[in-house]
Amino acid sequence: MYPDLPPVTPDRQRLRLRFCKQGDLRWISHRDLARMLERLVRRAGLVLRMSEGFHPKPKMAFPSALALGIAGQAEVMELELARPADPREVATRLNAQAPPGLRVSQVQALHAGQGKARLRAMTYQFPVPHERRQPVEQAIQQLLASSHLLVRRDDRPEPVDRRADLESLEWCDGAVRFRILAAQQASLRPRDVLQALGLTDLEQQGYFLTRSEVELTS
Repeated sequence: MYPDLPPVTPDRQRLRLRFCKQGDLRWISHRDLARMLERLVRRAGLVLRMSEGFHPKPKMAFPSALALGIAGQAEVMELELARPADPREVATRLNAQAPPGLRVSQVQALHAGQGKARLRAMTYQFPVPHERRQPVEQAIQQLLASSHLLVRRDDRPEPVDRRADLESLEWCDGAVRFRILAAQQASLRPRDVLQALGLTDLEQQGYFLTRSEVELTS
């Protein structure tokens, strides 16, 4: 069916990629991002390993989806190749085909016994205009001093306390910077923090969140 491709070997290779998602790519959904990355891998001449069954899917996984409108500086994706390739060459080939706003910064080969990436924590930052600095700093201190951070979810009748998920919160170089721990259910979302600080109106004015760090446990 594909005479231009050499036969696939039984070898396989797991890779972990770090990449940036910026600019207009902030406005594509996670599902569209996954499809775009799948096409990117194929255009780069790499052969994805597929799952078995009636509806095979490419072996690609993301430990954490990035919400719409948020930029990412160190996003993570894992994939499996049917034909092993040098990780440095993989990064070069992907970047040569990548659209504006997407750049692969690191490709790491994983050993056979290494488990899938598991999320530990995420760091976000949000720029704030100078005239809002004083009230925001006061809101930060109040939130840090509080033992509760109640958030509402559509599927829950009562608000949920997620204060324990907020590991750190600070003012840093004209921006709010905070770290959220991963949780299994009803986890704290970055926009929950903006709401608690009274900053949601700034997103409507063109300011946006950036996820600057994604920390893994493996």
